Formats: sequence, structure tokens, C-alpha cells
Amino acid sequence: MEMIAKTPEVPYYAVIFTSVKNEGYHEYSEMAAKLVAKAQKQEGFLGLESARNEIGITVSYWKDLDSIEKWKNDIEHISAVELGKEKFYKNYRVRIAKVEIEFGKKD
Repeated sequence: MEMIAKTPEVPYYAVIFTSVKNEGYHEYSEMAAKLVAKAQKQEGFLGLESARNEIGITVSYWKDLDSIEKWKNDIEHISAVELGKEKFYKNYRVRIAKVEIEFGKKD
């Protein structure tokens, strides 16, 4: 199933999380699903897109930088970040970008 986030008119922000996972951690999927469900309830959350092969890329969209900062400081999110650093990821990067132009086919 193809899911492209339905975002509002620009501008808004994108948090781009790129990762390479370590092998063998079955609890990763459960933790990730729980975190996504919680993020979706956060004030300012606009949508999410994710794909994984050798490299995983998850882009979450946010109304403003304040909303991103609140999510960054959420206690469960902090805990998951620490677990990711210690266990789940060989390598990762987080990038934040302001979306000023958007085009493409919309359904």
C-alpha cells in the first residue's frame, strides 16, 4: 500500500531520519510502531512517510520548529533515541528542513 502524507500548504517542516540498522533485534518493529502512533497524536504533527531496504528513511512533517522540539523532548522519544544509539542502529542521521515549495500529483 502506497502512502504519501497529505501535507498542508507550505511552509512546514520535514524531519528526515536516515538509518542503517543492526541485525537481529525483533523488538525494533514494535518500538517503532508505538513511537509512530504516539508521534501522530502530537500537536503540530502533519504526516509521515517511511521506506526501508538497506537504508531506512522516515520523513515526518511538522507545523513548526516548536512542535519538533516538543517531540524531541518527549520522554518516550528520548528513551527510544537512546535505545537506537545503543542497540538498533549502525549509523543514523537526523536532518530538519523547511519545506517552501511542494509540487506533484495530488489525489
